[in-house]
Amino acid sequence: MQEFQYGTDRLTVAAALGIAEGRIKGLIAAEAAERIRASAAHVEDIVEQDLTVYGVNTGFGILANSIISREDAATLQYKILQSHSVGVGASIPHEIVRIMLLTKVHALAQGYSGVQLTTLERICWHLEHDILPVVPSKGSVGASGDLAPLAHLFLPLIGLGACWYKGQVRPTADVLGAEGLEPVKLGPKEGLALINGTQFILSFAVKAVQRMHNCLEAADIIGAMSLEALSGTQAPFDARLHELRPFAGNRLVAQRLRLLLQGSEIMQSHMDCGRVQDPYSLRCMPQVHGASRTAWLHLKELTETELNAVTDNPVIFSAGDTISGGNFHGQPLALPLDYACFAAAEIGNISDRRCYLLLEGKWGLPLLLMKDVGLNSGFMIPQYTTAALVTENKTLCFPASADSIPTSLGQEDHVSMGSISARKLNQVLDNLEYILAIELLSACQAIEFRRPLKSSALLEYAHDYVREFVGFASEDRVFADDINRVAGLIQDFSFVEKVNTFAREQQVDLSRTFEDFAL
Repeated sequence: MQEFQYGTDRLTVAAALGIAEGRIKGLIAAEAAERIRASAAHVEDIVEQDLTVYGVNTGFGILANSIISREDAATLQYKILQSHSVGVGASIPHEIVRIMLLTKVHALAQGYSGVQLTTLERICWHLEHDILPVVPSKGSVGASGDLAPLAHLFLPLIGLGACWYKGQVRPTADVLGAEGLEPVKLGPKEGLALINGTQFILSFAVKAVQRMHNCLEAADIIGAMSLEALSGTQAPFDARLHELRPFAGNRLVAQRLRLLLQGSEIMQSHMDCGRVQDPYSLRCMPQVHGASRTAWLHLKELTETELNAVTDNPVIFSAGDTISGGNFHGQPLALPLDYACFAAAEIGNISDRRCYLLLEGKWGLPLLLMKDVGLNSGFMIPQYTTAALVTENKTLCFPASADSIPTSLGQEDHVSMGSISARKLNQVLDNLEYILAIELLSACQAIEFRRPLKSSALLEYAHDYVREFVGFASEDRVFADDINRVAGLIQDFSFVEKVNTFAREQQVDLSRTFEDFAL
């Protein structure tokens, strides 16, 4: 199994997902362990020398001027985990918890946070044994890091909170007893180091980067299928056109559409049809999908910067050299998360418009994609669902990062609300996956009215793969079943993975020369 060394290797989105999914083993190498021990020793020196350092021997937030005695320095760290565990709402998904654990280990293992090696080893134990803390989804303002969710994440270290254990939520005390373990004895600053950081925002960002990339890949394939079904032209995807406005995302999408449509009988059949221009939702796919690709790339790049950052406070360089700064502030991710939210919603907007075009009964397609309508409603009502989901996404596009409510009696007077940006982007992606599924379902139905003509080899493969799960509809049925089956193919990434694998077998590289846009 491939290994990743915390605190030493560079963490990418792909590597974080690999560790979270158990495909890569994370470990603390000797080099990182030495740095961790040295940093913890610096904190012990601070306590021994009675040096005043925030969070080591002072209170927190507005209480920063309250001096804590040497005897109470360790107790202070327990209390911060207790007092900051104020999260509410449904617990976050297990995969997000795993990413939070591994990204926190990687940040602390760089050796600037003063934590004990034994503490990091216990966090790794939770991850390796899949004994995952229960973390509520709401309560972070993304300012001094994700205080509430991180406090819940690490309550189990001190024997509090709850964990998923053998398929059930159990009190941590019971879990530790069953495993023959004692709670960790936190040293000075450890509680603060554990809850300062952006790992809640960051983990949702990692998952969003993966999910949005999948949706963007799917949107190109599905959009090409809709174009074929609607007898659209590929002229707007000509490489020469996009060299005149050379945005990389636009050029990538245009290239993908050209390759997806290569060798299509359907495309050849109407070359001289006299239709001058297609509607924007077909003609402007490179510009719209491409702009969203650019937003995705921005989010990916900043997420990977944050994956390798130290987001603790204060940062410990030595006993006499500590800095209380603002590396925990979520703004660097909050803004690109909101930008990506708009970009994902736009992919849903244009997909819904293509769904609508497929229903109009134009260009040789039957009205509502069914021959016997009147008695049957055909594919009219699935588009109601895309319309509803598109509007829901619009309501989720208010940028959380545009808001700030002061906390800690004004000490924390500007907050990022990045945790809301991160959760909200994933809600938009939930809806987008269903919107794309409905377009894919509709495009597969429509392409069959072009028979006996065939589309390209790649699009025919995509069509046939969907048909393994959902058949042609000659009359009404419970379309929710079809939608959920097709949505599942997008949600589990299999639709895109299957088409990409087939493309490679056909020696077609859909993303050649655009390596930056790879996950």
